[in-house]
Parts: sequence; C-alpha cells; structure tokens
Amino acid sequence: MSEKNKRKRHKKRYVLPVLIVSLLIVGRIALPYILENYVTKTLNKIPGYKGSVSDIDLSLWRGAYQIEGLILREEKSQGEKPLLDFPSSDISIDWRSLLKGKIVSEVEMQNPQFNYIFENQQKQDQADVEDWTKALTNLVPIDINHFVVYNGTANFVEVSADPQISLFLKEISLEAHNLSNVVDQQKDLPSHLWANAISMGGGDVKIHGDLNLLKQIPDMDMEFSLQKAEATALNDLTRRYAGVDFESGTFELYSELAIADGYLKGYIKPMLINTKLIAKDDQGGLFKKLWEGFIGFFKFALKNQSTDTLATRVPLEGDLNNVDSGIWATVLNIFKNAWIEAFSGSIDEDIEFKDAVRNNKDS
Repeated sequence: MSEKNKRKRHKKRYVLPVLIVSLLIVGRIALPYILENYVTKTLNKIPGYKGSVSDIDLSLWRGAYQIEGLILREEKSQGEKPLLDFPSSDISIDWRSLLKGKIVSEVEMQNPQFNYIFENQQKQDQADVEDWTKALTNLVPIDINHFVVYNGTANFVEVSADPQISLFLKEISLEAHNLSNVVDQQKDLPSHLWANAISMGGGDVKIHGDLNLLKQIPDMDMEFSLQKAEATALNDLTRRYAGVDFESGTFELYSELAIADGYLKGYIKPMLINTKLIAKDDQGGLFKKLWEGFIGFFKFALKNQSTDTLATRVPLEGDLNNVDSGIWATVLNIFKNAWIEAFSGSIDEDIEFKDAVRNNKDS
C-alpha cells in the first residue's frame, strides 16, 4: 500500500469519532434551548394561563436539568403577582432508587412562591387548576419519588374583599420520601411527608404524616398544628365576617386527618387564648357599646376561665365528596371546653389510619 493511501486510511479512522464527538457537543449546546422551548410551549398550552422560563441548564453527568425563573400567570387575574414563581428547580434521577431497580426522579425547589388569587368571577371564566398541575407534572419526565422545598412561600389573597383578605405561609420547608413506593411496598402508607413554616401572625406551623399517593384518592394519616400566632393577624377576616377585631391574644389550630379508600375521619380544633375583642363600628355610639358588651359576655360564658381559652373541636367524617362537619358536636364541644374541661394545647393523637379504614367498612 502506498504512503498516500495509508495517510487517507489513517485520516478516515478518526472521521467517525470526531463526527460523534462533534454531534454530542452540538447536541449538548442545542439541548437546553430545545428544552426551554418545550417547557415554554407546555406552559402556554394551559388554558387560561401564560408561562415562561428564563433559562434551562443541563447536568448530564448526574442525569439532571435545572429550570430557572419559571413564571406562570393566570391571564384574567387582577393580582400583580404570578400564580407560580419558581426561581430555581432541580429535576434529577434518584440514584438511590435506581440501585433498587426503579427509575424515578427527585425534585428540589429553591424559594418557590405560590400566589393563589380568589376573585369574584363566574365559574366558567376561571382557569382550571387541574390543567396547570398536570402540565407541571409533565415537565418531570419520570415519576417523582423524592420532593424537597427550601424557603417556600404560599399566599392566598381575596382581592374582591374590602378590605382585601390576605393569608400566607412563609419560610416553608418540606420534604417527602418514597412517593413512588420504591421501598416499603407492603405498607398501607409507604410515603412520609413533613413540613414546617411560619404563618401570618408569626405562628409556628408543623405538618407530618404518612400517605399513599399511588391511589386515585390518596390514603393518608396526617397531623397539623399551628401554634402561637398573634390573633390580631386574623382581623381582616373577623372584621369582614363578624364586625370585630382582636386587640390582643393568641390563635392556635390543631388537626388530625385519616383517609382510607376515599373515607375521611378527623377533626379541626381552633383555640383562642388570652384574647381581647373590640367591636368595629365607624359610627360609634350606643350600638358599639352594646356590641362590645355582647362580645364580652359571649367570651366570658364560653371560655374556660382557668386557662382563658375559647376553643372547640370540629369533627370531620364521611365521604370526601360530602364531608360532615358535625355542627351539633361543634356546639357541644364549645360548652364542654368552657364548663367541663379545657382542651389541651396540642394534637389529641386519637385519630389513626385504621379509624378511617374501620369506618369505611362500616359505612
């Protein structure tokens, strides 16, 4: 073979590897733009919403991609803030689950904001919540098994109210494990969730429990507590619906919920501690004095005098499409707290998953 042919053959030997490497480089450069275009189109296909992202980065070595600056707005919303504002979301393969033979993902979100605006609109004009939640799920290529939120915020605003009513949670930390049932597959409730946050009024919020998200109506056994929130933070609500303000005091809330095969059993226990109420009457005069007197009598008659606590326990039981709030039990519990015994400032720990299972079988 001539020297010339040898050189040609030598060059051809490197053509294919160089071509493959070049294609990989071009693909690596182009893929973020392709993904960004896909994500933007997915968001803008949601009826009633408009979405965008600022950037998408890839980390091929760990099978991950990061979505930066995801924004989703409701087109007819009167609010200035978007429905979703996700500055940074990391979506990657859950390698621990991969070692167990299951391909699932884990999602980590930094500083996400959720802003839900309640508006005085006709139902047919409102955007469908299921549409945007399904679209967000489609952005994750495989089932989520591990979900983490750092420093999240949730705002709930009713703009049509006068004054405008705003409720919020901030500094939300949330972690959920085994959502795709990779381990503990024989357990009724294989997944675990815990979260904490700061509420309006500076209250301490804690949520934890076990659940099974693989069912159409998830089974769960959850506990919720809100402690030491300043009652004055509720004034927008109480002023609108009762015509009163809290001048001082503390608001707390405790709840346990168990759901099995769509049957719910649980309770909600609100508590007002050392509170002072004042009537809001712009005209002043006799009506205001009478109203304040009525409030004072109501609080004296229905509170536990030894602990200065007004509380009740609202039972919840029944099919999820027709939950019974137990109005008579609620009224009786008010007087029970006032005259028989004070409710303790804690979760009662008397609702378990088996209670929902038992009651479901009996129904």
